[in-house]
Amino acid sequence: MAESDPRPYPAGAGGTAVGRVLAVNVGTALPLVVAGAGTEAVVMSAIRKHPLSTMHHPIAVGVHRLGVAGDQQMDRTVHGGPDRAIYAYPIEHYCWWNTRRREAGVEEAARPLAFGAMGENLTTQGLLETSLWVGDRLRIGDVELVVESPRRPCFKLNAVMGYAHAVRDMSRSGFSGVYLSVARPGVIRAGDAMVLMPGLRQVSLDSLNRQPGA
Repeated sequence: MAESDPRPYPAGAGGTAVGRVLAVNVGTALPLVVAGAGTEAVVMSAIRKHPLSTMHHPIAVGVHRLGVAGDQQMDRTVHGGPDRAIYAYPIEHYCWWNTRRREAGVEEAARPLAFGAMGENLTTQGLLETSLWVGDRLRIGDVELVVESPRRPCFKLNAVMGYAHAVRDMSRSGFSGVYLSVARPGVIRAGDAMVLMPGLRQVSLDSLNRQPGA
């Protein structure tokens, strides 16, 4: 089960310690059944992630310019490439998603979502989309990441969440998570502090999430 950690965030030098990484997750391309207009299709997708590094087992996971070591990226129109190398998602939204799934009658909804359930590489605690601007930097361990954009979910989110309106719910809620590019590769462990270094702060993630059609 995905749970937060109550311990205070360690202080960071050269920025503001705003949270921590709870899990580092990767996925392998597997068949994913998607439905639409009364039909079903099977696509290959790596949206289903599993944790390699957790607070109980904080092993170091490599991060390179195009993502997390061991993570596959099948459809790079929606995830992957230098501007969407890493996807981070706040644990704070998990409870909301658990409720949405129960309300939608998802069969497995009695079991809380596990780390990586949103397709994220980094499950985080303490830093929400409303606090981030395009160009902000996050230092995690010896890795430096750059805030690029909110997630624009595709139909695969409906499939992994188990109900038809998950894409709509993410878009309306603003609980998008954030895509990050890699300015400095290195390693990340669960438990690492996230240190926020503000950029020019001209475009906020919140404003992008509120745009029509977002």
